[in-house]
Amino acid sequence: MNLDFKNKKVLVRVDFNVPLEKGTFRITDDTRMRAAVPTIQHILKAGGAVILMSHFDRPLKKLNADGTINVQQYTLQHLVVHLAKLLSVSVQFADNCLGESAQKAVAALKSGEVLLLENTRFHKGEEKGDVEMAKSLAALGDIYINDAFGTAHRAHASTATMAQFFDKNHKSFGFLMQAEIDNANRLLNDAKKPAVAIIGGAKVSDKIMILERMLHVVDALIIGGAMAYTFIKAQGGEIGNSLCELDKLDAAKDLLEKAKAKGVQIYLPADSIVADKFAADARTGVMPSECIPVNWMGLDIGSQAITDFKKVILKSKTILWNGPMGVFEMEKFAKGTKSIAQAVAKATSKGAFSLVGGGDSVAALTLMNLSDQVSYVSTGGGAMLEFLEGKELPGIAAINA
Repeated sequence: MNLDFKNKKVLVRVDFNVPLEKGTFRITDDTRMRAAVPTIQHILKAGGAVILMSHFDRPLKKLNADGTINVQQYTLQHLVVHLAKLLSVSVQFADNCLGESAQKAVAALKSGEVLLLENTRFHKGEEKGDVEMAKSLAALGDIYINDAFGTAHRAHASTATMAQFFDKNHKSFGFLMQAEIDNANRLLNDAKKPAVAIIGGAKVSDKIMILERMLHVVDALIIGGAMAYTFIKAQGGEIGNSLCELDKLDAAKDLLEKAKAKGVQIYLPADSIVADKFAADARTGVMPSECIPVNWMGLDIGSQAITDFKKVILKSKTILWNGPMGVFEMEKFAKGTKSIAQAVAKATSKGAFSLVGGGDSVAALTLMNLSDQVSYVSTGGGAMLEFLEGKELPGIAAINA
């Protein structure tokens, strides 16, 4: 971000799509807002004025009964007071990101000041990547900075299309975006051995591409969460009522064969915490993962699996963790995910490089106050996944163009 910001009006695309408490609109997790602070403060200190753009939720898919936007529900105005506290400067607000109200607010903006524009997704053109909307947004500033890694995989007007209206001397990644790219590239291109990828979650279909890509990066793959049962069934195991994608059994077998051919060790949970129903008050037990009877389902990894997985993690020098080991939202089935979080933090303290991405993985670290004990926590779940899969992200390509 080596640009001249003095006396410039700088458009910064941030990702302020943060969770709000229903009814009170209180911010329950400001991680994404805090992550953008260094970029904003750098521009202010360099003498620039900051114009912030962000989406929030999907208001056009959740219209009022009369077809109007529920502005109170989806306005970014709820964030102004907290953002001002984070930045230690007052934050102005424009009730539209386009048109006269935005233009007037920008015209009055002075160096050292911050303006937050209204939700970009109040306009259909945002998600369509509309050129005219992008052009109108671009006209508001002198420089364009994309610091919204969480939306880098979307070819939207404010995340990708508008970059074409700025030359290389007037557009750049923000500090957050650059850090996300650098840490992902470190994992992909400079992984110290032995390296492990811990992949969890519900569906093989969501993670098959990252699993395939990691076969070329790591020495070991740990597979947990509900998706593990598709692999266990593919090997002939009995998994009871555990979640399984029957149409992905061949894909699971194929991955196991590819891993064997490449010498990549795959670890599946030896045992599972099983339940008689998908509920917090379910009866539970511990069973071998390949011997789960009918009417029981695996909802977390068991103690033997935790021991096995920890042993692999603690000897690794490079670690990727994406996805929970069980139904992390229910306390009865959270031990596996929490144990992995502790193991990744411990390995990091011994010198390993650890990259953690994905909502539940990050939530586990946050819950256990371990976020600052891993090397890097990604703010972009879907975007990080696609980057690691090897896909070109529109938000990154547009700045590099």
